[in-house]
Amino acid sequence: MPKKVDHQERRTLIADALMRVAADQGLEAVSLRHVAAAAGVSAGMVQHYFRTKDEMMAFALSVVRERSQLRVTEAVAGLGETPSPRLLLRTMLAALLPLDERTRDNGRVALAFLAYTAVRPSAAPSLHEDTAQFTGFIASVLPDGHGAAAAAGLLALMEGLGVYLLGGQYTAEQALGALDAQLDLLFDSSATA
Repeated sequence: MPKKVDHQERRTLIADALMRVAADQGLEAVSLRHVAAAAGVSAGMVQHYFRTKDEMMAFALSVVRERSQLRVTEAVAGLGETPSPRLLLRTMLAALLPLDERTRDNGRVALAFLAYTAVRPSAAPSLHEDTAQFTGFIASVLPDGHGAAAAAGLLALMEGLGVYLLGGQYTAEQALGALDAQLDLLFDSSATA
């Protein structure tokens, strides 16, 4: 009887190998051959699942997105049923920051993907929708008087903090302190307005 192949599992194996190559050597080192070697499979198998590098990159980016969403979901689940809006936002944004070694690997790969899609927007059209949805959610949680611009600023702050964390310019404590300071400005200003 022929062995049943789990195609999603194989695609994820290849995506994980791509992320290891990207985290260790940068996206410029990502090739079908390097990814196949890292996955322990043939280049032909990689080509069977992904015809082009862009297809492989788009799938790997979707895996990164899913893992980030899972981190956020798990962090928020620990807050109980009705967390304050400020605590909810802090928890979500902190869960996306590369604060430890495990999340730094994901952060390096995510940053590399963002750079990749900056010059190849067609490689990840879902990023635009994800960003718009996340910005809209943040705006809906912020106090009245703070709209989409404040939400976009908070998202940009989180992304910038991530870059500084990855580059070693900020410690986790400094990054979380900067995030808290911005949240304090947004939430405390509503009490005095």
